[in-house]
Amino acid sequence: MTDVATTNGRERARESGEPDAPHKADLGVAPTILLVDDEDLVRWSLRQRLSADGCVISEAATGAAARAELVHSFDLVLLDYRLPDADGLTLLREIRRAHPDTLVILLTAHTSVQRAVEAMAEGAFYFVSKPFDVDHVAILVHRALETTQLQRQVRALLARDTDTPLGSPLLGESPQMLEVKRLIRRFAQSRASTVLITGETGVGKDVAARALHAVSDRADKPFTNITCSALPDSLLESELFGYERGAFTDARQRKIGLLEQADGGTVFLDEIGEMALGLQAKLLRFLEEKAFRRVGGSDDIRPDVRVVAATNRDLLDAVRDGRFREDLYYRIAVLQIPIPPLRERGEDIGLLGAYFVDRFNRAFHKRVGGLSRAALAQLSGYDWPGNVRELRNVIERAMLLTENDMLETADLRLVGTSQETAAVLHETGMVLPEGGIDLDALVRNLVAQALQRTNGNKTRAAALLRMTRDQIRYRVEKYHFDAGAINGAPASGAIKA
Repeated sequence: MTDVATTNGRERARESGEPDAPHKADLGVAPTILLVDDEDLVRWSLRQRLSADGCVISEAATGAAARAELVHSFDLVLLDYRLPDADGLTLLREIRRAHPDTLVILLTAHTSVQRAVEAMAEGAFYFVSKPFDVDHVAILVHRALETTQLQRQVRALLARDTDTPLGSPLLGESPQMLEVKRLIRRFAQSRASTVLITGETGVGKDVAARALHAVSDRADKPFTNITCSALPDSLLESELFGYERGAFTDARQRKIGLLEQADGGTVFLDEIGEMALGLQAKLLRFLEEKAFRRVGGSDDIRPDVRVVAATNRDLLDAVRDGRFREDLYYRIAVLQIPIPPLRERGEDIGLLGAYFVDRFNRAFHKRVGGLSRAALAQLSGYDWPGNVRELRNVIERAMLLTENDMLETADLRLVGTSQETAAVLHETGMVLPEGGIDLDALVRNLVAQALQRTNGNKTRAAALLRMTRDQIRYRVEKYHFDAGAINGAPASGAIKA
């Protein structure tokens, strides 16, 4: 048995005129796999199966041959635990040090729980016992390659966004998110002093605001932010405009407000739709005249700032209801960036999931390989009323609690899935009728009852249904409930939208 691979993918590539570097995997054409096993039949069977799937295969029969091949990088290594001249675990450690992004699946005829634990602790993606089913190994290979591809996409997106630089990770390759990024870059380079970011709670409006600041010529200046609904009106005014000493009882010294602190930079006003009408008038004056006065002051202050406002409400509805000034709306809404909800860009869920798994692997010192195919399918089928923030929380909780090598559906515990719904029905003593039930109508009815019982208070209604306020708000909008529908909701039966 020689050290030279019987069939080498790179030699075939050279003979066909293909360049040795960059590899096909780098170009997204075909994944590269190194088979390391001293049994000719094992290498042959795996080569036949994986080549048929479009993989570029290289082979080595010994540890020395494997080390020679590993001067190149591979997407995946299938590694025999016991080689004539090398120990599989030692070679695994070398691969992980030299190529930390390369996944390794260990193959062994001498299986034991202790060896499997050692292999996984050293960073093996999976541990397969011989004799094995080739189709089963092929499934594991493709699962590993999917993980590698997602991780590569996440790194590429983060690197590209940092290079531009988009600061915080505004991940997404869906057409909707590509348009969001295009608008961010376009508006960032304009001279516009106001931008309005719209979208549901949890879509990442704050991330978009920071990205807008990061790619603008204001990037080296301050970025300050405040949530308008988080403070009483008087305190919000003081935070924005500052105050003079003696302006009120506790004003013992002058305070510089956020607008003044951000001179040359960006001020982010989140949930601007919650701002009181009186304060809206003062903000409008600043936007129109580029000047304001501190509370208790008489001198005009003229900072150069860009105001980025965000809202999860329909401000035109608020204008019609008299809760938002029409002149202020048209002043801030000249340039708008709508952030789509996560359920409308399902193709981004895999990227976001991989990013959060990688993030929490580092935070929790874990080595979870990613999301299983079933887990990703479950995430993709969920409606995400809490959007990216909810996805982040789901992944964080799963990463904290999982003992698996991959996140599985049982780790996710998504509210609103069929599994969760069945558990709730069992817990409450409700039995599924023989003829089935309209689950959407049942949910709509329960939401209506909760709102009726709490006189339309979404926070209390959410508590009754073990939901978050954002989930209740999403369903109120989904079913087009208004005050009349809530107050007139019957105790049973479907609620008509």
